[in-house]
Amino acid sequence: MKLTKERIVDAGMATFAETGYHGLSMRQVAERLGAHAGSLYYHVRSKDELLALMADRVSRHAYDAAGTALAALPPDVTWQEKIEVQAAELRRSIQQHPGGALLLADSPGTLSTGGLSLMERLLETLLDAGVPAEHCGIAADTLLSHVTGFVLQEQAEPQTPTVTAETYGELRARFPLVMEQMPRLSQDEKFQRSVRLLCTAFETLTRDDSVK
Repeated sequence: MKLTKERIVDAGMATFAETGYHGLSMRQVAERLGAHAGSLYYHVRSKDELLALMADRVSRHAYDAAGTALAALPPDVTWQEKIEVQAAELRRSIQQHPGGALLLADSPGTLSTGGLSLMERLLETLLDAGVPAEHCGIAADTLLSHVTGFVLQEQAEPQTPTVTAETYGELRARFPLVMEQMPRLSQDEKFQRSVRLLCTAFETLTRDDSVK
């Protein structure tokens, strides 16, 4: 099958999911495609360019999906709901791309037009909400980092430790709040609530522009 930039990015994403940022190499990507490494360079000049293309794919997918979702919202929608939509679509896009969470978490210095588009729209939403300009960058970065970290935890290997009744009783006595008060929520509900908590924090900035 003919090599294309899209096929190389596909293979790069799959390889990245297995090896991570430091383990990824053009040779491994070529082997996955059944090609020689040298032939990849006609389409992608370097590993750095490949990483940028991979990050751009995830981010662009999220940007486009959020754009469609935002356009479907009613005119009187709140800024918090706009934030929730953008966060939800980013989470969904990362989940749909093998290695997407690791890619965005492990290569924060890899800029892409897709990633910049995500940040630009999020900053616009926060500015329109009345968040002071000096706080918007931190607020947006906090939200994006939260989404990426949340998906990383979701995609981690599930570990269900075996706990005896005796051990559980000891843990309950030592950590009553953790064992009794922590809510048992689905991942979707937990994510939605966490984003709403962040929006509540952002809202305080709209009421108090003296926060430094």
